[in-house]
Amino acid sequence: MKTRISKVHQPADGFGRWATTTKPQPQDNDVYITHLSTWEVPNSNGDTMAPLVEAATHLRESDIPVAFPTETVYGLGADATRSAAVKGIYAAKGRPSDNPLIVHVCDLTMLRRFLSTTTVDGEDYDPIPAIYRPLIKRFWPGPLTILLPLPPPKEESERRLAPEVTAGLETFGCRMPASPLARTLIKLAGAPLAAPSANASTKPSPTTAQHVLDDLDGRIELILDGGSCQVGVESTVVDGLCDPPVVLRPGGISIEELRGCGGRWENVEKAYKDQAETGGKNAPRAPGMKYKHYSPKARVVLYESGQGILAENDLRQALLQLVEKKEGKTVAVIRTMKWPVAAGLKTSSGLVAQDSSTTTNGNSSGDAQSPPPFIVREGLLLLGHRERSSGITARLLDVGLGQDVKAVAHGLFAALRELDRQGADVIFVEGVSDGDDIAAAVMNRLRKAASDIRV
Repeated sequence: MKTRISKVHQPADGFGRWATTTKPQPQDNDVYITHLSTWEVPNSNGDTMAPLVEAATHLRESDIPVAFPTETVYGLGADATRSAAVKGIYAAKGRPSDNPLIVHVCDLTMLRRFLSTTTVDGEDYDPIPAIYRPLIKRFWPGPLTILLPLPPPKEESERRLAPEVTAGLETFGCRMPASPLARTLIKLAGAPLAAPSANASTKPSPTTAQHVLDDLDGRIELILDGGSCQVGVESTVVDGLCDPPVVLRPGGISIEELRGCGGRWENVEKAYKDQAETGGKNAPRAPGMKYKHYSPKARVVLYESGQGILAENDLRQALLQLVEKKEGKTVAVIRTMKWPVAAGLKTSSGLVAQDSSTTTNGNSSGDAQSPPPFIVREGLLLLGHRERSSGITARLLDVGLGQDVKAVAHGLFAALRELDRQGADVIFVEGVSDGDDIAAAVMNRLRKAASDIRV
């Protein structure tokens, strides 16, 4: 199978808009949210819409998934109502069958029609649980996934989820992406899309079209290239069907932001480490809870925040473990908050920034308007006497992601992938303080990627 990348340029009239409704809504149901009622596709018939039209046709007629960008990471989408199409996601990724998928909708009209067509006393009723109304009003469209109950078998709805989406659970995760490109694609496809991250299972999530190609070349036919993703980590997953509500996976929306929505959300709790995540027999309640994930080929050594700079003994042990390798050895450092350049390690002549032609900018499309999220610096590690006497030499790579946590999140997956691409054997990573904001998502991903954690 040949995989190709199709560049998507934004139409002059944009990727679509919300249609408003004139139907009055009950006062207690004001979050029927008229501005999220229906997503309208632009009228443009030019070449700018052609890649999306082609991708939507592919999603309707083929069982091979399509990769597309969202604001978080690139997703691997398939019609969530067709089992054969959803099975194509698991096959392309090599994903365990008990790892549920998130369903993506373009608007609330699609979600409501999908959940139910029931009326009460001749009036429409909202099948979306009331607990989620303040979250939908504040965070949708955006990086938030909510757990919803499957419609009862006795209830008639327009479409049904393929059973492979839920991995046998009585609930499913749903989100509305902030990316207009993604919502337009869903609207054109005419069905909700099941869409996990578009990477090979266990590998770092993709934030550019090139990352998708690196993992899934020959496994899928089409990748839509909309440039680099802005958030860089996946959505926050919440369960409001239990009391108190819980966060199942940290992501682009923080716990403090959730608590600011009032009501039961003031008492929202963390639930990252339930039985499923720690290796129990139960299926995970949300994606990313059970299996090792986000891992590059290189060995990752994570320093929890506040554990100082890279210890010389750790470096020595890492080098000695590589001594049997015939080819050169490459040590890499990812810095965030406090580590100096190269974590204070000495190099023979300092570190030199690589030429821009060999340094990733996080944007495979070549769009010069996207600023590079990081620069890779390279040097020759200046080793101590014990290492020199053993004939060990090492190349050193350094990446600084900055002190802003959002910038760290934006560049994290791309940095892991770039250091893998450049042949890193071991990557030492400086962690961040994981409070209740996006830092929790960063550390959640790093702990799942790490082979060793220094606490």
